[in-house]
Amino acid sequence: MSAAPAHVATFVPLAETTRRQFLFYRFVRAIVAGFCYVFWRVRIEGRDNIPRSGPFILSPVHRSNVDTPLMACVTRRRMRFMGKDSLWKYRWSAWFFTSLGGFPVHRGAVDREALRNSEAAIKAGEPIVVFPEGTRKAGPTVEEIFDGAAFVAIRAGVAIVPVGIGGSQRAMPKGSKLIHPVKIRIVIGQPIQPAAAAPATSRPTRRQIAELSSQLKADIQRLFDDAQIAAGTPNT
Repeated sequence: MSAAPAHVATFVPLAETTRRQFLFYRFVRAIVAGFCYVFWRVRIEGRDNIPRSGPFILSPVHRSNVDTPLMACVTRRRMRFMGKDSLWKYRWSAWFFTSLGGFPVHRGAVDREALRNSEAAIKAGEPIVVFPEGTRKAGPTVEEIFDGAAFVAIRAGVAIVPVGIGGSQRAMPKGSKLIHPVKIRIVIGQPIQPAAAAPATSRPTRRQIAELSSQLKADIQRLFDDAQIAAGTPNT
Protein backbone atom coordinates (compact mmCIF):
# COMPACT_ATOMS: atom_id res chain seq x y z
CA MET A 1 0.00 0.00 0.00
CA SER A 2 1.41 3.38 -0.99
CA ALA A 3 2.15 6.07 1.57
CA ALA A 4 -0.45 8.77 2.09
CA PRO A 5 0.18 12.26 0.69
CA ALA A 6 1.77 14.73 3.10
CA HIS A 7 -1.41 16.72 3.71
CA VAL A 8 -3.94 13.90 3.93
CA ALA A 9 -6.47 14.84 6.58
CA THR A 10 -7.42 12.50 9.38
CA PHE A 11 -11.05 11.66 10.03
CA VAL A 12 -12.91 14.42 11.85
CA PRO A 13 -15.72 13.09 14.09
CA LEU A 14 -19.10 14.80 14.09
CA ALA A 15 -18.51 16.23 17.56
CA GLU A 16 -15.26 17.87 16.40
CA THR A 17 -16.61 19.39 13.20
CA THR A 18 -16.44 23.16 13.44
CA ARG A 19 -19.45 25.41 12.91
CA ARG A 20 -17.61 26.92 9.96
CA GLN A 21 -17.31 23.49 8.33
CA PHE A 22 -21.00 22.73 8.92
CA LEU A 23 -22.09 26.05 7.40
CA PHE A 24 -19.72 25.50 4.49
CA TYR A 25 -21.19 22.05 3.89
CA ARG A 26 -24.76 23.33 3.94
CA PHE A 27 -23.89 26.20 1.60
CA VAL A 28 -22.11 23.98 -0.93
CA ARG A 29 -24.77 21.24 -0.72
CA ALA A 30 -27.53 23.75 -1.47
CA ILE A 31 -25.68 25.09 -4.51
CA VAL A 32 -24.78 21.63 -5.84
CA ALA A 33 -28.30 20.25 -5.35
CA GLY A 34 -29.86 23.31 -6.96
CA PHE A 35 -27.57 22.98 -9.97
CA CYS A 36 -28.37 19.28 -10.34
CA TYR A 37 -32.12 19.89 -10.22
CA VAL A 38 -31.96 22.61 -12.88
CA PHE A 39 -29.18 21.39 -15.20
CA TRP A 40 -30.00 17.67 -15.17
CA ARG A 41 -33.72 17.93 -14.32
CA VAL A 42 -33.14 15.46 -11.50
CA ARG A 43 -36.15 13.61 -10.18
CA ILE A 44 -36.03 11.23 -7.23
CA GLU A 45 -38.21 8.21 -6.48
CA GLY A 46 -38.21 6.54 -3.07
CA ARG A 47 -36.90 9.44 -0.99
CA ASP A 48 -38.98 8.15 1.94
CA ASN A 49 -36.56 5.21 2.16
CA ILE A 50 -33.84 7.55 3.47
CA PRO A 51 -33.71 7.41 7.30
CA ARG A 52 -34.35 10.82 8.86
CA SER A 53 -32.01 10.16 11.76
CA GLY A 54 -29.23 7.81 12.77
CA PRO A 55 -26.46 6.27 10.67
CA PHE A 56 -26.85 4.22 7.51
CA ILE A 57 -24.84 3.36 4.40
CA LEU A 58 -25.94 4.84 1.08
CA SER A 59 -24.79 2.55 -1.75
CA PRO A 60 -25.32 3.92 -5.27
CA VAL A 61 -24.44 2.47 -8.65
CA HIS A 62 -21.39 4.27 -10.11
CA ARG A 63 -21.22 5.27 -13.77
CA SER A 64 -19.94 8.87 -13.68
CA ASN A 65 -18.02 11.47 -11.69
CA VAL A 66 -21.30 13.33 -11.23
CA ASP A 67 -22.71 10.49 -9.10
CA THR A 68 -21.12 11.93 -5.95
CA PRO A 69 -22.55 15.47 -6.25
CA LEU A 70 -25.91 13.93 -7.21
CA MET A 71 -26.09 12.46 -3.71
CA ALA A 72 -26.53 16.03 -2.44
CA CYS A 73 -30.07 15.80 -3.84
CA VAL A 74 -30.95 12.70 -1.83
CA THR A 75 -30.93 14.23 1.66
CA ARG A 76 -30.12 17.49 3.41
CA ARG A 77 -28.29 15.55 6.10
CA ARG A 78 -24.52 15.73 6.07
CA MET A 79 -23.16 12.68 4.28
CA ARG A 80 -19.70 11.22 4.75
CA PHE A 81 -17.99 9.73 1.70
CA MET A 82 -14.75 8.11 0.64
CA GLY A 83 -12.62 9.88 -1.94
CA LYS A 84 -9.41 8.89 -3.68
CA ASP A 85 -6.48 9.92 -1.51
CA SER A 86 -4.99 12.22 -4.17
CA LEU A 87 -7.82 14.67 -3.47
CA TRP A 88 -6.17 15.30 -0.08
CA LYS A 89 -2.73 15.98 -1.60
CA TYR A 90 -2.78 19.71 -0.87
CA ARG A 91 -3.66 21.51 2.35
CA TRP A 92 -6.47 23.56 0.77
CA SER A 93 -8.01 20.55 -0.96
CA ALA A 94 -7.73 18.48 2.23
CA TRP A 95 -9.69 21.14 4.13
CA PHE A 96 -12.21 21.48 1.31
CA PHE A 97 -13.06 17.78 0.97
CA THR A 98 -12.94 17.15 4.70
CA SER A 99 -15.37 20.03 5.24
CA LEU A 100 -17.68 18.41 2.70
CA GLY A 101 -17.70 15.20 4.75
CA GLY A 102 -15.03 13.28 2.86
CA PHE A 103 -12.17 11.10 4.02
CA PRO A 104 -9.41 9.51 1.89
CA VAL A 105 -9.21 5.95 0.65
CA HIS A 106 -6.31 4.21 -1.11
CA ARG A 107 -7.73 2.47 -4.14
CA GLY A 108 -6.50 -0.82 -5.54
CA ALA A 109 -6.25 -2.61 -2.19
CA VAL A 110 -8.18 -3.05 1.04
CA ASP A 111 -7.78 0.19 2.97
CA ARG A 112 -8.31 -0.68 6.62
CA GLU A 113 -7.95 2.95 7.69
CA ALA A 114 -10.85 3.92 5.41
CA LEU A 115 -12.93 1.09 6.89
CA ARG A 116 -12.11 2.32 10.39
CA ASN A 117 -13.11 5.85 9.39
CA SER A 118 -16.39 4.50 8.02
CA GLU A 119 -17.10 2.78 11.33
CA ALA A 120 -16.14 5.95 13.23
CA ALA A 121 -18.62 7.99 11.18
CA ILE A 122 -21.37 5.47 11.87
CA LYS A 123 -20.59 5.42 15.60
CA ALA A 124 -20.88 9.22 15.53
CA GLY A 125 -24.39 8.82 14.09
CA GLU A 126 -23.52 9.95 10.57
CA PRO A 127 -24.61 8.38 7.27
CA ILE A 128 -21.88 7.48 4.78
CA VAL A 129 -21.79 7.03 1.01
CA VAL A 130 -20.06 3.89 -0.25
CA PHE A 131 -19.95 3.04 -3.96
CA PRO A 132 -19.83 -0.77 -3.78
CA GLU A 133 -18.46 -1.07 -7.32
CA GLY A 134 -15.39 0.83 -6.09
CA THR A 135 -14.61 2.93 -9.13
CA ARG A 136 -16.66 4.08 -12.11
CA LYS A 137 -17.90 1.33 -14.39
CA ALA A 138 -19.62 1.39 -17.77
CA GLY A 139 -22.65 -0.33 -19.23
CA PRO A 140 -26.05 -1.47 -17.95
CA THR A 141 -24.83 -4.39 -15.84
CA VAL A 142 -23.64 -4.19 -12.24
CA GLU A 143 -20.57 -6.41 -12.13
CA GLU A 144 -18.92 -7.83 -9.01
CA ILE A 145 -18.98 -5.46 -6.06
CA PHE A 146 -16.61 -5.03 -3.16
CA ASP A 147 -17.58 -6.31 0.28
CA GLY A 148 -16.73 -3.13 2.22
CA ALA A 149 -20.30 -1.89 2.50
CA ALA A 150 -21.56 -5.28 3.69
CA PHE A 151 -18.69 -5.69 6.15
CA VAL A 152 -19.24 -2.28 7.77
CA ALA A 153 -23.03 -2.68 7.79
CA ILE A 154 -22.95 -6.02 9.60
CA ARG A 155 -20.19 -5.04 12.00
CA ALA A 156 -21.89 -1.74 12.93
CA GLY A 157 -25.44 -3.07 12.72
CA VAL A 158 -26.73 -0.43 10.31
CA ALA A 159 -28.85 -0.63 7.17
CA ILE A 160 -27.65 -0.26 3.59
CA VAL A 161 -29.80 1.91 1.32
CA PRO A 162 -29.28 0.89 -2.34
CA VAL A 163 -29.56 3.55 -5.06
CA GLY A 164 -29.96 3.41 -8.83
CA ILE A 165 -28.92 6.39 -10.97
CA GLY A 166 -30.12 6.67 -14.55
CA GLY A 167 -28.57 9.01 -17.10
CA SER A 168 -25.38 10.02 -15.27
CA GLN A 169 -23.15 8.12 -17.70
CA ARG A 170 -24.42 10.33 -20.51
CA ALA A 171 -24.14 13.41 -18.29
CA MET A 172 -20.38 12.85 -17.96
CA PRO A 173 -18.97 9.67 -19.55
CA LYS A 174 -15.81 8.14 -18.13
CA GLY A 175 -12.83 10.02 -19.58
CA SER A 176 -14.86 13.13 -20.41
CA LYS A 177 -13.99 16.53 -18.93
CA LEU A 178 -17.32 18.10 -19.84
CA ILE A 179 -20.83 17.67 -18.46
CA HIS A 180 -23.94 17.44 -20.62
CA PRO A 181 -27.51 18.63 -19.83
CA VAL A 182 -29.29 15.26 -19.95
CA LYS A 183 -32.18 13.96 -17.88
CA ILE A 184 -31.17 12.12 -14.69
CA ARG A 185 -33.38 9.96 -12.51
CA ILE A 186 -32.53 8.56 -9.06
CA VAL A 187 -34.38 5.59 -7.58
CA ILE A 188 -33.84 4.82 -3.89
CA GLY A 189 -34.58 1.32 -2.65
CA GLN A 190 -35.77 0.07 0.70
CA PRO A 191 -33.08 -0.25 3.39
CA ILE A 192 -31.44 -3.66 3.66
CA GLN A 193 -31.14 -4.73 7.28
CA PRO A 194 -28.07 -6.93 7.83
CA ALA A 195 -27.93 -9.96 10.07
CA ALA A 196 -26.07 -9.31 13.31
CA ALA A 197 -22.45 -10.36 13.63
CA ALA A 198 -21.50 -13.08 16.10
CA PRO A 199 -21.67 -11.53 19.62
CA ALA A 200 -18.42 -13.17 20.68
CA THR A 201 -16.31 -11.47 18.01
CA SER A 202 -18.51 -8.73 16.49
CA ARG A 203 -16.87 -9.78 13.26
CA PRO A 204 -19.03 -10.77 10.26
CA THR A 205 -18.54 -14.22 8.83
CA ARG A 206 -17.60 -14.64 5.18
CA ARG A 207 -21.00 -16.17 4.52
CA GLN A 208 -22.82 -13.21 6.06
CA ILE A 209 -20.78 -10.76 4.01
CA ALA A 210 -21.26 -12.74 0.79
CA GLU A 211 -25.03 -13.03 1.28
CA LEU A 212 -25.46 -9.33 2.05
CA SER A 213 -23.24 -8.29 -0.87
CA SER A 214 -25.25 -10.56 -3.17
CA GLN A 215 -28.52 -9.00 -2.04
CA LEU A 216 -27.07 -5.50 -2.38
CA LYS A 217 -25.86 -6.21 -5.90
CA ALA A 218 -29.27 -7.55 -6.96
CA ASP A 219 -31.10 -4.56 -5.47
CA ILE A 220 -28.75 -2.04 -7.08
CA GLN A 221 -29.18 -3.75 -10.47
CA ARG A 222 -32.97 -3.62 -10.18
CA LEU A 223 -32.94 0.04 -9.13
CA PHE A 224 -30.38 0.89 -11.82
CA ASP A 225 -32.63 -0.70 -14.46
CA ASP A 226 -35.64 1.28 -13.19
CA ALA A 227 -33.65 4.53 -13.11
CA GLN A 228 -32.30 3.99 -16.62
CA ILE A 229 -35.78 3.39 -17.98
CA ALA A 230 -37.09 6.50 -16.22
CA ALA A 231 -34.20 8.53 -17.66
CA GLY A 232 -34.82 7.15 -21.14
CA THR A 233 -31.44 5.37 -21.29
CA PRO A 234 -32.20 1.67 -20.63
CA ASN A 235 -29.28 0.24 -22.60
CA THR A 236 -26.40 2.49 -21.50
